[in-house]
Amino acid sequence: MRAGDIRKAYLNFFAERGHKIVPSALLVPENDPTTLFTGSGMQPIVPYLLGEPHPLGTRIMDSQKCFRAGDIEEVGDNRHTTFFEMLGNWSFGDYFKQEQITWMWEFLTEKMGLDPQHLFFTCFRGNAELGIPKDTESALLWQKLFAAKGIDAKIGENPETDGIREGEKIFYYSEKKNWWSRSGMPGNMPLGEPGGPDTEMFWDFGAEHDFHRESQWKDAPCHVNCDCGRFMEIGNNVFMEYRKTAVGFEKLKQKNVDYGGGLERLIAAKKNDPDMFLGDIFDTLRETLKKLSGKKYGEDSKQTFAFRVIMDHMRAATFLIADGVLPSNTDQGYVLRRLLRRAVRFADMLGMVPGSLSLCVAAVVSEYQEAYPYLIEKKGFIVSVIGNEEAKFRETLARGMKELEKRLSEAALNGKDAFELFSTYGFPLEMTEEIAKEKGVTIEREEFQREFTKHQELSRTASAGKFKGGLADHSAKVIAFHTATHLMLAGLRKYLGQDVHQAGSNITEERTRFDFTHPEKVSREVLDKVEIYVNEAIEKKCAMITEVMEKNKAKEAGVEGSFWEKYPDKVTVYKVKADDGTVYSQELCGGPHVANTEDIKGRFKIIKEEASSAGVRRIKAILE
Repeated sequence: MRAGDIRKAYLNFFAERGHKIVPSALLVPENDPTTLFTGSGMQPIVPYLLGEPHPLGTRIMDSQKCFRAGDIEEVGDNRHTTFFEMLGNWSFGDYFKQEQITWMWEFLTEKMGLDPQHLFFTCFRGNAELGIPKDTESALLWQKLFAAKGIDAKIGENPETDGIREGEKIFYYSEKKNWWSRSGMPGNMPLGEPGGPDTEMFWDFGAEHDFHRESQWKDAPCHVNCDCGRFMEIGNNVFMEYRKTAVGFEKLKQKNVDYGGGLERLIAAKKNDPDMFLGDIFDTLRETLKKLSGKKYGEDSKQTFAFRVIMDHMRAATFLIADGVLPSNTDQGYVLRRLLRRAVRFADMLGMVPGSLSLCVAAVVSEYQEAYPYLIEKKGFIVSVIGNEEAKFRETLARGMKELEKRLSEAALNGKDAFELFSTYGFPLEMTEEIAKEKGVTIEREEFQREFTKHQELSRTASAGKFKGGLADHSAKVIAFHTATHLMLAGLRKYLGQDVHQAGSNITEERTRFDFTHPEKVSREVLDKVEIYVNEAIEKKCAMITEVMEKNKAKEAGVEGSFWEKYPDKVTVYKVKADDGTVYSQELCGGPHVANTEDIKGRFKIIKEEASSAGVRRIKAILE
């Protein structure tokens, strides 16, 4: 079975059992300021676990794109990735342990054809202090399913100390391993958060390969949660029935099932190969890198490490950019920049031609276009963003590496030096740390942060006193420019495409300065068309109409808006509408605006268009 076959088989299997498919959420969560990225399949559905009715019913499933930034520096071994797909199914107060465990056994052994002799399972040991009992029900269900296959599966009580005794296939662990919530163990959970015991599923690559004996853990007992590499977790069934309270835990109004299983890990199990990067989902990308570098995967450990870094980071970057993230020095954009710049470094180690990283995008799109067809239309934009970011980094990379090596040779690299490398040469702190670590040097993060904070405070003085939306004040001229800027954005989207979005603005009585997402210079011909579009709307004396709408309906209606997650459920839409019914602009905004475009009083003219940052252009315009 190939990756696409497993994805289809899983979704069809649960569709036959009454589940409705939910489209994958974006990698950047909406309405969740607590996290930068969607890191699990359950992240978008927390309200339904707490009892809110789901519009599709009590049984849903998905294949969710996920990204975990905490794993960036771990990527390079055979099983860590930042981007992955999580197959998931949920029951909201419907079925529970009996059905879920039986179905997962059937899917793994019958639909995927996995050998049950290679399957192992873990269950929650219970915690008397928390008032949560031992999950004997799940353990006995797995034992019964083994028995039906003629396997006498014994249950291990203390695998961390006893290891795996003869015949043991099911094991009990504490909440450190067999409890799931978004925040981790019970002690880390905030009040009101749902969680519950889980039963995890593992694949055994085989004791005969000596994974344990050759690992750093060789002197401790091997068990399914050992990090030696013999076992790989391929899925987790969470029985979400508790909520954290001020005094402990209470039962939720309904018992929920939350299953998540990594597609890449299921591929590894099916191949019985612990190297996830040898899965077919990476075949096209791996072959592309072979052609671009002249090197082969698996020939040399350092080369193989570099292959894995580039394969993971380019796949992740492709999806992040497709979901609206652009390289920057803050938040999601900073993480994307780290990925791309780390990939550049390892591309150089493979001897790839500078500027060739963006050629990897086609390989990613070809592998995922059936499951995620929106990648096809965004392919050109993604290539441009990655190409621009690599070119920008290469302007300073050689000088930065020379400076870094000089300081390392002098054993004088500190947090202040790391900040200078960041501010002068564009080296993300984590990249400097990784290179320094190879030389046995540790960087003082606190000193870096002090320098970074000083830099931020100096930068803030330039923008002090601005009103929301980038307005310098609420004078008539500034308000006129504000409305004209809305019209300009609508014109840009009309002539450049729907990938154009606001990336920032600063409006004064003299001019508007507007940043927008676009990978390349805008021709004068297009700028002239945008000017005509704006001035036509001014000449038609269009009315400014405000309408309060539900946010989801506004999105469906094609209303333009940046940072949707910052708006409440009810939003104000400003429409510029002519008497003939033509809508020149419809956009989310907090105002203020002119009542009619005739109040703009002037002819709109674009006087400058230039690069602002990678993937972002800047326009300056005036009213004559």
